[in-house]
Amino acid sequence: MSFDDFAARMKAKQQQKQGAQPDSAASYDFSESYRIRAKMLGVLLCDARESAVRTQEDCARLLNIGVAEYQAWELGDSAPTLPQLELLAYYLDVPVSHFWGMETTKISRAGRQHAQPEYLSLRNRMIGALLQKARQEADLSHDDIAESCGIPAQTIMRYELGEAAPPMHELSVLASAVNRNLSYFLETSGQIGELLAMREAWKHFADLPEDVRAFAADPKNIGFIHIAVLLSQMPTDRLREVGASILDITM
Repeated sequence: MSFDDFAARMKAKQQQKQGAQPDSAASYDFSESYRIRAKMLGVLLCDARESAVRTQEDCARLLNIGVAEYQAWELGDSAPTLPQLELLAYYLDVPVSHFWGMETTKISRAGRQHAQPEYLSLRNRMIGALLQKARQEADLSHDDIAESCGIPAQTIMRYELGEAAPPMHELSVLASAVNRNLSYFLETSGQIGELLAMREAWKHFADLPEDVRAFAADPKNIGFIHIAVLLSQMPTDRLREVGASILDITM
């Protein structure tokens, strides 16, 4: 078969497909498709709201609409606009892409909710161990800490063993007594630790001058940022050599 014959055959197939398109489009039920999509969106919307422990009245009030209109969204009888979904995503603490996904937050959060008691118990033991370590490094006894913090020595011992969880206001005083700040006790690993660390990093990033944030947020500047990281990790004498070399180049 010559190239011309092959091209002619492909052209004929393409024309045949194009000729069949109007029939397939005509047979497609758009109304049913939109109805199903609205129902799916309603389920996801209801799921996100219940997971965030919000009422339909709360969401309606946020958007300045009637409760009946919001209820129609969750029932799939009508649908919100994208800007309305964006506000709801922010309010319900879900990514806006949740509303065009296939997984409910109840499914994705079920494992995490089941693990919460184990997490709390583990974290209390870790905090206790860190408190004990800091106290020993400061060469302080339980009685020393009890006197400076006004907390019974027996209670401090229970905190260190993970048998009791120190309330936040007591932990802040205990941290000062052993010459540590509260960040010493923060979770730094696992999903929760990574999320908390990311939020802290974002807080610091948001505090940067606007021009620095704009520079760091521009993907084109990632190379410069890598260079800055490498320079920050260099020994001081090596950094001086690099600086001197740059001066030689520019002179």
